[in-house]
Amino acid sequence: MACSDEGDGPRRETNMTQGSSGAELDSISPFFIVRSLERTLAFYRDALGFEITLRTPDDEPFFGIVRRDGVQLLLKEIAVGIEPLPNVQRHPWARWDAFVHTATPDELADELIARGTALSAPLADTDDGLSGFEVQDPDGHVLFFGRPR
Repeated sequence: MACSDEGDGPRRETNMTQGSSGAELDSISPFFIVRSLERTLAFYRDALGFEITLRTPDDEPFFGIVRRDGVQLLLKEIAVGIEPLPNVQRHPWARWDAFVHTATPDELADELIARGTALSAPLADTDDGLSGFEVQDPDGHVLFFGRPR
């Protein structure tokens, strides 16, 4: 293991042998179970500025993908009785279901507020070295938009 110190931020550990094949990871896409696909797609489009890139099948959609810049979320309506289980329902201190990196959380917060989107936690510096804000979707999933300080 090698450690990286850059400024006053947290130390990062890397395994120098991992990734030596040249294979590169591009992104990760959280997969959320939702109560209503249509309601949730509309929220991500209208409140957060995402594009709906997939809604399928055509006759009775139950699966969708939303994307904004390099961020993508997969959404699926399963069946009556299969409820979403956001992290906040498991433990209030581990409430984030997704961390969405943005270099400019202040500008994004301003944009979302201008759209009429309620922030579930305001723009602030966190105890764990981050700066950002939270938004809760209609199913209770909490997304943190921010960056390391």
